[in-house]
This record gives sequence, structure tokens and C-alpha cells, in this order.
Amino acid sequence: MRTYLFALILILASCKQLKEEVVEQKTSQKTKGVVTLHILGTAQDGGSPHIGCKKDCCANLFQNPDSQRKVVSLGIVDHENNKSYLFEATPDITAQLKLLKAHAENDKETPNGIFMTHAHMGHYTGLMYLGREALGANAVPVYAMPKMQAFLENNGPWDQLVALKNISILPLQNEKTISLTKNITVTPFTVPHRDEYSETVGFKIEGPNKSILFIPDINKWSKWEKDIVDEIKKVDFAFLDATFFDGDEINTRNISEIPHPFVVESMELFKSLPDHERAKIHFIHFNHTNGLLTKDSPQQRKVLENGFQIATYDQQFVL
Repeated sequence: MRTYLFALILILASCKQLKEEVVEQKTSQKTKGVVTLHILGTAQDGGSPHIGCKKDCCANLFQNPDSQRKVVSLGIVDHENNKSYLFEATPDITAQLKLLKAHAENDKETPNGIFMTHAHMGHYTGLMYLGREALGANAVPVYAMPKMQAFLENNGPWDQLVALKNISILPLQNEKTISLTKNITVTPFTVPHRDEYSETVGFKIEGPNKSILFIPDINKWSKWEKDIVDEIKKVDFAFLDATFFDGDEINTRNISEIPHPFVVESMELFKSLPDHERAKIHFIHFNHTNGLLTKDSPQQRKVLENGFQIATYDQQFVL
């Protein structure tokens, strides 16, 4: 009798273990069968705290830095194909690549490709960490529009990255869609901005089920040849320029020299959208003076009360 009971217990335990393994396998397959988007940073180029800042918004941060205040960047992971991609090469690229690696769950220290919107300091200077003085990377694919490619190839120190084959530049064309994997496509499109050294682009990124719009920098929505409202309707998530909440926060600079759509202007423009369309909009790329960086600030409450979203560090979306 004891032998029978012992055998029965073993059988039941084996069945339970097998069931758990099947559930675990299904869960694992489900996870690896999707594309995920990760918010790796939300701040404007200069970061927070900002160099030379004497305002209250920075005062405590010099002594007590907030590790989540990273310069704007997105990460895309194709779990099925074990590939990852970085959008924007920021001064915070070291920490951001580690976070992207953790989400990709692999041992790769560099992504399968890097995309950049333009040649302003917060969006491309992270490439320097791929060079001889730091990582000494081997042919990391860098996707670039024509003017950006020419800028990197013909100006130091970036041309050294090309000469030493730390990076391999792959050309992009306006409105031309490329396939990164069978699950991910990317379409660059130009937007009006201060194009001193390169064109400025936004990206439409499409996964198997959902798509996003990423426009961290633009002068004003009215300056764009496209209707931003129509473009929002075509995607599931829109990550849009929210550099300044309003004009009052910048009183030490000529705002006309650094044009961006104020958040209050964007909310006014989008207020007639139905609830589900407004909920797509995630404001991103916050100047150090912008109250949207501070949890439960009046600015945050106003945005959320009006049905919009605020991008946050390490936020994840399934595409």
C-alpha cells in the first residue's frame, strides 16, 4: 500500500511539474513573440539638472541627482528575433544601453542599430562612447539621413568612428520605409527644425500589431507640411515634443532662437480630438524648467486632466 501511495505521489508531482513547464514555455513564447518599446529617457538635450542652472527646478538635483532623468531616447526590442534598436544616441547612452540590454534579455552590449533624429547635442553625441577612447565598438549600424551621414563622415571626431569602423553608416531616405526584422518597420520623415548640421526627422515605427509616432523636436506644428492631427490618427501611440510647457518658464533666453510647440499650444490644438485619440499622445523631451518632469506638479495634473499622457522613464509599450 505504501509503495502504491508513493508511486501515486510521484505521478501527481510529475504531472504538476509538466503542467508548470508547459505554462512557463507558453508564457516565454508569448513574451518572445512580441515587439516592445521602452522609454529610456525623457529630458531635453541638456539634461536635468542643467548646466549653469540657478533656478529652483535644479537646486536640489545637483546634490541629489535623479537617476531617472535621462535625455530623450527610445529602445525597441524584437524578442522573437533577439534584436534591439536604439533611437537617439544621447550623452546618457552608457546607462541607456544597459537598460536596453536588460529588456532584450541577451548578452549584447550594443544594439543591432542606432537611429538619430538630428545633429543636436542630445541626439547624436552619445556616438562618441562607441569610439577608441571608450567602447571601441565594431561596426555598430548607424542609420542616417543624407545630411546627417555627410556630417558624420566629414567632421571630426565623428569621421574617426567611420575610419576605425566603430560604426557602419546605413543610409535612410525621407518617407522610405525600411524593414529591420519581419516584425519591425521604420519610416523616417523630415520635420521643420533648426537644421544647422543635418536635417531633422521624426520616425514612424511599426510592430506586428501597433505603431508609434516619434517627434521629439519640431519648431511649431503649423510649420510642418503635414497635419499632426491626421498623423496621430494613423498610429496607436504618439511621442511628441514637449520641450517647454509655456513661454513663461524661459526668461533667460530668446525663445525665438529655440522654437518648439509649447505644451499649452499642443493641448489647445488637440483638445477637440476624441478621448481615445488624446490618450495616444505622450508628451516627451522636457526642458529642465518644464514642470512635466516633476511628479504631481500643477503642469502634470493639467496634462492628465485634459486626457493626455506623459512619457515616463522605463515605461513599456507592446507593439
